[in-house]
Amino acid sequence: MKYTYIKYITFIFSLTFILVGCSNNNDNNDLPMGPDFSGTFMQKDQMGRPAVNTVFVSAASKDEFNVTVPSQQGAKFQSMFETNLTALSPAYANAGDKNALGLDAATFTGLLATDVLNVSLDGKTTFYDGTNVLTGRALADDVITVELLLIFGGEDFSENPSLSNDNVDANDKTFLTSFPYLASPW
Repeated sequence: MKYTYIKYITFIFSLTFILVGCSNNNDNNDLPMGPDFSGTFMQKDQMGRPAVNTVFVSAASKDEFNVTVPSQQGAKFQSMFETNLTALSPAYANAGDKNALGLDAATFTGLLATDVLNVSLDGKTTFYDGTNVLTGRALADDVITVELLLIFGGEDFSENPSLSNDNVDANDKTFLTSFPYLASPW
């Protein structure tokens, strides 16, 4: 008897929830039609290339850099980047020193100061694979080591070997072969 009573009460509650959730409004006017961009949004951080902003933008200029439109960053911040690069890297200690891309300090920091992630529309997407440079970024790309090599490695990546590698050569888990591609955290 008690079991029948519990089944009856459960049925009544379930039916109530179903009926309350039903509507004969078939217009679907109350469903969102897409994202709502009507609010006020502010850019808080600029990080097109990992670690570039962190290393080359002086602390007093972080907020200004982060809200500057990328097309204006090069003109506004390149000299700061160059000053910080030449102070940081012995690979640029002498006039005319270049990195493995053949870029001197002024040219290299001009490239870095516009902190965007370039994307090749008709070639391989990679941060650096020995041939292609800054054509995008694949998940498995060792971005920090590439940046360290370009900053400290000199013309042939042989200068300052202790500064030119973060010694993290792969992700701790294999990336998936289909979307979302990222390995599960556990």
